[in-house]
Amino acid sequence: MAEVTAALVKELREKTGAGMMDCKRALGDSGGDIEAAVDWLRKKGLAAAANKAGRVAAEGLIGVATRGPVGTVLEVNSETDFVARNKEFQAFVTAVSELALDGDGEMASLREAVFPSSGRTVEAQLTHLIATIGENLVLRRLQRLAVREGAVFSYVHNSLGPGIGRIGVIVALASAAGADQLAGLGKQLAMHIAAASPLYLDIGSVPQSALDRERGVLREQARTSGKPDAIIEKMVDGRLRKFYEEVVLLEQIFVIDQQTRISDVVEQTGKTAGTQIRVAGFARFALGEGIDRHRPDFAAEVAAQLKN
Repeated sequence: MAEVTAALVKELREKTGAGMMDCKRALGDSGGDIEAAVDWLRKKGLAAAANKAGRVAAEGLIGVATRGPVGTVLEVNSETDFVARNKEFQAFVTAVSELALDGDGEMASLREAVFPSSGRTVEAQLTHLIATIGENLVLRRLQRLAVREGAVFSYVHNSLGPGIGRIGVIVALASAAGADQLAGLGKQLAMHIAAASPLYLDIGSVPQSALDRERGVLREQARTSGKPDAIIEKMVDGRLRKFYEEVVLLEQIFVIDQQTRISDVVEQTGKTAGTQIRVAGFARFALGEGIDRHRPDFAAEVAAQLKN
C-alpha cells in the first residue's frame, strides 16, 4: 500500500475540491491511488466529476494560427503574468504558432525549426528570450490539425492580441464546401468549444476505461436509491446520456441557441451548403491547466494535519 503523503493529499484536494481529511481518508481506503480516491470521493458525494484539474493556473500565453486547411494551437508558459504583456514574448508566441503550421505537429521538430529572421532555432531563440526577459520560459505543448478538403478555424478567449490569449481553440471541418461557407459554423463551433470544454469528439472517441469508470461511479450512486439491479442499470444508462452530453462535442447542446445538439447544427449547415460537413477534430488549450503551482503554506498545512 502506498504511503499517504502530504503531496498526495494536496494533489487530490486540488483535483476535487474536497476537504483535507476526506482526501486523506479517501487515499487511505484507496491504497494511495489518486484516481481511485477521486472515485471514492465522488461515490460519497464529496467531490464533483473529476474535471477540475485545470483550476491550477500557470502564466504565459496560448497562441493559435490557421491557414486554410491547417491550424495549430500552442502553449508557452512564463513565471509571471507580467511577461504575457511583453511585446517580445507575444511576438515569439505568434511567430512560433505560425511556424508550426508547416511542421509535423511534434514539439521536438518545432524546437529544431529555424526561427524567422534570427538564424537561430526556436529552442535557441527561446533561450535568448529567457536571458532578455529574465524569467524561465517553457514551450509546453502543441497540437496541429489538418484536413485534405475543408478548413481549420480558431477562437481566442481573453485575447491580448491577434491569435494570443488565455484560451485557444482550433476546430477542423472536412467538407467540399468553400471556406467562406464553412467560416460561420467554424467560428461558432470554436467559441462553443471554448465555453463548453468537451473532452471527446464523438461517443466512439470515449475510451473504454473512461466509460467503465463512469459506469462504476454512476452505479454506486444509483444503489443508494435501494431499487432492484435491473432498475439501477436503466438509471445508469440514463445518467450516462447526461455524461455524454457533458464531455462529447457532438452530443453537447449548442451554447449559441441553448437547444440544438451540435451534431444537428453541423448537419443542418451541411444541408444549407449543399454538401456534407464533418467535424474532423478539435483542440482546446486553457493556459496552465493541469500545472501544479507550488504553495508552501498549503503544503505545510497538509503536513501538519497528517501528523495528527
